[in-house]
Amino acid sequence: MKYYLVAGEASGDLHGANLMKALKEKDPKAEFRFFGGDLMLAEGGELVKHYADMAFMGFAEVVINLRAIIKNLKSCKNDIAAWQPDVLILIDFPGFNLKIAEFAKASGFLVCYYISPKVWAWNQKRVLKIKRIVDHLFCILPFEVDFYKEWGMQVDYVGNPLLDAVAAFKPDADFRQHHQLNDKKIIALLPGSRRQEISRLLPDMIAVAKNWPDYQFVIAGAPSFDSSYYDQFITDRGIKVVFNSTYDLLNNAHAAIVASGTATLETALFSVPQIVVYKGNPISINIARALVKIRFISLVNLIMDDGVVKELIQQDCNPQKINEELNLILNDKVYREKMLDNYKKLHVKMGKPGASEKTAGLIIQYASKK
Repeated sequence: MKYYLVAGEASGDLHGANLMKALKEKDPKAEFRFFGGDLMLAEGGELVKHYADMAFMGFAEVVINLRAIIKNLKSCKNDIAAWQPDVLILIDFPGFNLKIAEFAKASGFLVCYYISPKVWAWNQKRVLKIKRIVDHLFCILPFEVDFYKEWGMQVDYVGNPLLDAVAAFKPDADFRQHHQLNDKKIIALLPGSRRQEISRLLPDMIAVAKNWPDYQFVIAGAPSFDSSYYDQFITDRGIKVVFNSTYDLLNNAHAAIVASGTATLETALFSVPQIVVYKGNPISINIARALVKIRFISLVNLIMDDGVVKELIQQDCNPQKINEELNLILNDKVYREKMLDNYKKLHVKMGKPGASEKTAGLIIQYASKK
């Protein structure tokens, strides 16, 4: 069958690649065309648009880049119509993908949505639109099933694909040597994959390094940038950047400072004590605070429905507060152990790997019945 996938972020590229791998195992004749990234491209098929040219973060940023977004939407719709896939697979990225779903449903394509839009966070009535334009919705967070059921919508809970990615990870025994790292304990810096979030968060992360000379700070570089991009932020020449090695970095880290997003859950799954940071456009933040109805922003805290990890948002995201929290994680044994114990409970709540395989099987089943 012909599968058209749309992923607009680094996390979507990761989940899309794992899903493509699972689809190929079940459907040897699978053909792929997609909006995505390097990981999906490595699985084969035709990359139409890289997510690095698509991800705009925040309400204000969307308005500023509206022309580019409209152009990308038009390009995607035209390409889907020209290629005529058997099934369209939309991966997260709701601002863009729900518009594509509406077009595709009206055009008669089978619409599968992998990784539910976070409509439970704000404007919950969007569920009614999803019911109308999405044929099959695959959820990866346990609480989402009950949420959709309250709105009269049947969904498939497939588990979380990050469990697949972590389970498939094979550690590099010579990670430190390959990246010229010394024997000091590592504090991992994960500032995100978008230019906007990196530029807002990385300076504050780096500013803390001078207070911890007995540790080495290592940045997880986003695949859509090169080392020269990070050089503008690095004031301490001892700070290294590693690319395509985020899991190895986490596997070797003693602590981490992490941009809110998928990486917070990955960090927890590697049992690395962390600080979650987020800083956005002030206009976007004020709009979000008026609309969003959730207690937490990090996936770890959302899944556990508790403040397992510290979230430093907007004004609280500054070197002083980051440093204070880092001191607790590194030097307060009780504080550190409590976080690690909560991670163990999170592992149990998340369940077992197999989300990609289960989702692939369901997609093929639904597409075959069309």
